[in-house]
Amino acid sequence: MIDELHVRDVALIHEATIEPAAGLTVLTGETGTGKTALLSSIKLLVGERADAGSVREGATGLSVEARLFLPDTDEEGIVARRRVSADGRSRVELDGHLSSVRELAERVGSTVDLCGQHEHQRLLRVQTHVELLDAWAGEKAARAKEEYAAALGAATAAQAELERIRKMARSAQEQVDEAAFVLRRIDEVGPSLEDYAELEETLPRAEHAETLLRAAHDARDALTGDEGVLDLLSQANSLLVDASSHDAKLAQFADALESALIDVEDVASDLRSYQDSVDFDPDALDELQARMASYQGLLRAYGPRMQDVLDRREKAAELVAAVSHGDRLERKAAEALEAAEAALRSAAQRLDDVRRAAAPGLADAITHEMALLEMGSAEVEFQIEALPREQWHAAGPEKVELMYRPAAGMTARPLRRIASGGEVSRVMLAVKVVLGEAAGAAGTGAETLVFDEVDAGVGGATAVALAQVLARLAKTHQVIVVTHLAQVAVVADCHYLVSKGVVEGDSVPQTTLQRIDGEKRVAEVARMLSGSVTEASLAHAREMLGPSEGEPTLF
Repeated sequence: MIDELHVRDVALIHEATIEPAAGLTVLTGETGTGKTALLSSIKLLVGERADAGSVREGATGLSVEARLFLPDTDEEGIVARRRVSADGRSRVELDGHLSSVRELAERVGSTVDLCGQHEHQRLLRVQTHVELLDAWAGEKAARAKEEYAAALGAATAAQAELERIRKMARSAQEQVDEAAFVLRRIDEVGPSLEDYAELEETLPRAEHAETLLRAAHDARDALTGDEGVLDLLSQANSLLVDASSHDAKLAQFADALESALIDVEDVASDLRSYQDSVDFDPDALDELQARMASYQGLLRAYGPRMQDVLDRREKAAELVAAVSHGDRLERKAAEALEAAEAALRSAAQRLDDVRRAAAPGLADAITHEMALLEMGSAEVEFQIEALPREQWHAAGPEKVELMYRPAAGMTARPLRRIASGGEVSRVMLAVKVVLGEAAGAAGTGAETLVFDEVDAGVGGATAVALAQVLARLAKTHQVIVVTHLAQVAVVADCHYLVSKGVVEGDSVPQTTLQRIDGEKRVAEVARMLSGSVTEASLAHAREMLGPSEGEPTLF
């Protein structure tokens, strides 16, 4: 629920604040005053695409900030802020922390439903009708659709795999011959990452064995030979030990040399072991060099990395196997496809059953609301037509279309073909009421409903009926309506007047919002009734609003 909304530099609005009621809030005003600018602000708040064209002329950017109470928040609610600069860059903050438009849409957008002219057009698109049915069916449809989507994905993947194997089997013979040559050449070497790594480490030692042996021998001789390092260190140590009786500090040097003697002896011992480990074998060296030459040849042909060589071998082996064992591979893939299609048919049937079971109830509920909206005996029904397998899509295995019957006894036809703009508007409202009440009962769905142009082409008794429906909907939802109907305005819990004028010192017109009650509200209702404020229209307005505000006598 929107607790408070602050708007700055959006379209003609320089700065405005609105505190919608928990029930029904109406926005009224002359045509062209900028009522839809506030709706544009709410669109930004729920994560819709930012448009630099929405920034007020002369401003560096716009901002929309709101405090909201969401189902998953505490008593303090959350504060959402959306800023858009004049160059179109957008910035989002949630509770003072930088966030993304996606998170804004997920957290805030999921709780606010915008129902404007765009929504009317969506109702005329057949592909959206199945969404209405699924929303009504609730968890059952969601579960069945999820299973269907998974099965459709598996069947599509199985079909692609079968086609891939068949395509490989149809490859030209020269491709097969080339693959066989590549496979044979690589397998003659039998490469592996481990063997190549070991060869890279071993070969340099084998190639320089003589140098290594000589270095180890000479170094050891320098350490342990006559007059070598060990002898010299021993002599120095003895001298220091003898003299330390006269100066204890020399004992520290003697200890250090003693430690060095131990280290040198250890190195000499290790050098001896190293000499023993180095084996100069010309035949073994030839074998290692030949194997490295084989590896280098593979790397030049299929590298530059050893992994590239192994990947090339895998592809070549796959192509050869596809041709050599094509029948077996194709048969296996065909069996997998058949199993996937069987699972898909079962999932499709379950989804279809859920939708067909839900369709009559939804149609009856919408028709009931249409009757309350003074649509007489007009009815709607859902036509569900099974599609051939090749036309199954992500939304389901059938075509779902909302059909409209203008009066009893007439043939139901597609809503998009025969309904007028006013009829579509009222059908859309009926749908919103039914789905909103169903979602509210289930504890899901949007908590705030925003309507724009829902009263297009409506007047008289129909206007009264529309007001009744909106008032009833406002008992379970927060409802914000931009309206031209006095009948709707008088049942609102909160009434805002939208006006436009030029402020001194500013050549750009400004839209202002003012919460009205008392005589100001009476005057606005009077204007809505007759287009001007007269004694007669004022009297009529007072009669509709009742003796005290908040007690309308319309119904």
